[in-house]
Amino acid sequence: MTGKYLLVFLVSMVPLVELRGAIPFGMKLGLPLINTYIISVIGNMLPVPIIYFFARKVLEWGKDKPVIGKFFTFCLEKGEKGGQKLLSKAGKGGLFVALLLFVGIPLPGTGAWTGTLAASILDMDFKTSVAAVMLGVLLAGVIMWLVSSGVFGALGAIF
Repeated sequence: MTGKYLLVFLVSMVPLVELRGAIPFGMKLGLPLINTYIISVIGNMLPVPIIYFFARKVLEWGKDKPVIGKFFTFCLEKGEKGGQKLLSKAGKGGLFVALLLFVGIPLPGTGAWTGTLAASILDMDFKTSVAAVMLGVLLAGVIMWLVSSGVFGALGAIF
């Protein structure tokens, strides 16, 4: 059983997959939903401080290197694009809510990794960034919990 939890934890840390993939994966493994949710949130949030403080520096350093340059440039552009999208929709005043929703609505490429990188690129305050990303991860987890439980499918069958 511990091995299954470890797998869910590790899956939730993977960029692009994150909690959005870890919750359905944990349910597929037969793990209790609340435990899967908690493990996924913790795993998804663990890289956030590292991403905030170091990812931008590492990506800028590596963007012109021969082997890794294209990938690092792609990641930087993704973070910049996400940051500009947030800024254009929310302005400086609504950036917290915009980041929360950006991370919280489980669409491809809008998770904690991209949101934290975007916050770093926009020079958002660390505590504010982490709080918005955390609330977004919790929201995304609840949405994935409902999707994985079939709540939305059941509502569609009723209405």
